[in-house]
Amino acid sequence: MKNSLQLALNAILLIAVGVLFYLHFAQKPAAPAPVAAATAPAKETKVVALDTAKAAPALPEDNLRKVAYVESSKLLDQYKGLQDARKAFERKIAGWERQHEQNVRGLQAAAQAYEKTAAGLTDEQRAATVQRLQAQEQQVAAKQQQLQQQAQQEEAKMTEQVLTRVNKLLEAYGKENDYDLILVAGGGTIAYARPGLDITKEILGRLNAEYANRSKK
Repeated sequence: MKNSLQLALNAILLIAVGVLFYLHFAQKPAAPAPVAAATAPAKETKVVALDTAKAAPALPEDNLRKVAYVESSKLLDQYKGLQDARKAFERKIAGWERQHEQNVRGLQAAAQAYEKTAAGLTDEQRAATVQRLQAQEQQVAAKQQQLQQQAQQEEAKMTEQVLTRVNKLLEAYGKENDYDLILVAGGGTIAYARPGLDITKEILGRLNAEYANRSKK
C-alpha cells in the first residue's frame, strides 16, 4: 500500500532534475559587445549598423526561477494524517479478514458434516446436499471478491484524500513564498541539489499542524 501511495504522489507533479539544474545553475548569456565606429576622413565616413535580429538579448534578472522540492517518502512516513488513515484502514482489513475466515469455517463445517452422514443418505439427499455445498462455496468466493474490491476502493479513497491535502498545501505554500516550481521527488530521484532547496521539513510541519487543528474540531 505504501508503494502505491508513493507512486501516486510521485506522479502528481513532474520530477525533473534537469529542470532543477537548468533553472538554478544556467549562466546568464553575456550581452553583445558594443560596435565601435571607425574614425576616417569625412568623405569616407561609413555608418556601421548593428544586426539586431541576430543579437542575443541578455536574460533579465526577473527571469531567474525559484525552485524547491519535497521528498515523498518522508511525507508518507511522517505525515500524521496518513498514519492515522493507515491504522483505520488496517482495522477495516482485519475485520474483513475475520468475516471471510468465518465464512470459510462455516463451509468447512458443512462439508465435514456431509462426509460423516453421506453413507446414510439416499442418492437424492446426497445430490441435494452436494448442490447446497457448491452454492455455499460460490457464495464464499463471491464474498471474498467483494471484500477485495472494497479494500481496493477504500485504499484508493484514502490515497486521493491524502494527495488532495498535500497538493493544496504545496500550492498554497508555493504562492505564499513566490515559488515558480515545487517538485515531489521519490527516493534517489535527485542526485544533487543545493542546500536549502529541500523544503520537506517545512511542508511536513505544516501538514501535521493542519491535521492536528482539524482533528480538534
